[in-house]
Amino acid sequence: MRRALRIALAAAAIGFAMLSYTWMTLPDVRALAKTPPVSTAFMHMRESQAAAKDRTPRRRQQWVSYDRISPKLKRAVQVAEDAAFWEHQGLDFDEIRASLESNWERGEFARGASTITQQLAKNLYLSPSRNPYRKVHELFITRRLEAELSKRRIFELYLNLIEWGDGIWGAQAASLTYFGIPASELNQTQAALLAGAIINPRVYSPARPNARLLRRQQIILSRMGPE
Repeated sequence: MRRALRIALAAAAIGFAMLSYTWMTLPDVRALAKTPPVSTAFMHMRESQAAAKDRTPRRRQQWVSYDRISPKLKRAVQVAEDAAFWEHQGLDFDEIRASLESNWERGEFARGASTITQQLAKNLYLSPSRNPYRKVHELFITRRLEAELSKRRIFELYLNLIEWGDGIWGAQAASLTYFGIPASELNQTQAALLAGAIINPRVYSPARPNARLLRRQQIILSRMGPE
């Protein structure tokens, strides 16, 4: 009994030390309020993967302000990724509960619950790993982003930095690549197709939409309502 207690106390102490270290070494996100990052952890990861395969890494990205992104795309992305974005403080507890229930019923990790802010934290500083410690790190960064940045700025960063295909980053690059128009001119159908691809843009390409992406597009359109 004493040995079990010592092990539990030691584990708790190690856990507390790890959490404390993680909190103290969080990135300073305050500069993001005015200055967009030059690159992200996901960009570096993709470039390293390309280099490992002896391919020339490419990066297609063009920053545009929040007001120069179609309201249709903003609506489609919110519907697809984080319906309660403007209401929560980085974590959607209702969605987390639904995700846990769904995954428990299926016996597998089939449904995620990451908010737009969590996805931004992961893209900026982390990796797609499902390591539990990485997830804790993501949650800490999420809270820091929500504390230091406005919701509008978080969404602006997200729309400019997320991956939308091989070497394609952000709404402007995606709009120009797939439709030949700036992000400000996207219509509802185009916006829903782009939003549907976010789940895995290296598999679901708006240039060659497969059946699952087209189904996601229709679901998003139905949730967006009439144009």
